[in-house]
Amino acid sequence: MVDHYLDDEANVAAEQDLFDSHSLQHPIKELPELQPVVCLPSTAKVSEAIQSMAEERVGIILIVDDEKLVGVFSERDVLLKVAAASLDINSTTVAEVMTQNPQALRPHDELVYALNLMSVGGFRHVPIVDGSGKPVAVVSMRDIVEYIVSLYPDEVLKLPPSPDQSITQTREGA
Repeated sequence: MVDHYLDDEANVAAEQDLFDSHSLQHPIKELPELQPVVCLPSTAKVSEAIQSMAEERVGIILIVDDEKLVGVFSERDVLLKVAAASLDINSTTVAEVMTQNPQALRPHDELVYALNLMSVGGFRHVPIVDGSGKPVAVVSMRDIVEYIVSLYPDEVLKLPPSPDQSITQTREGA
């Protein structure tokens, strides 16, 4: 009886350990795709930043002065700092509404550190900088989720149809 109980507990523990923790110890630079780096100077107008976000289809603009990361301007900033305050996007600079001195990681840092920053800080994007502070990439929550899905495609992508769920292929409303 005790052996049966121990076998059941071992099976439950194995099922709960779906993700191999070593997968999250890979360097960020090994992700198959990272978000493109879209940079503007701190003197750029908010209208220019919003236009760049729309054209490049990114959720964050890295603010760079003298080739060093000095801030980030995100979709959340557009909503909470610009739209909510009814600022004039043609006269307001990104320096006035950006998140200054953002936390960043390096390409050789492990994925687990990006997840930690995103979880603890509530970020959806983390800038990746080189040794001199120059932006080289952006890692997004989507990048990490897609990486995890690639490790477990059968478990995630080959689910049987569920009549209670309708999964749309468009990003709108998500």
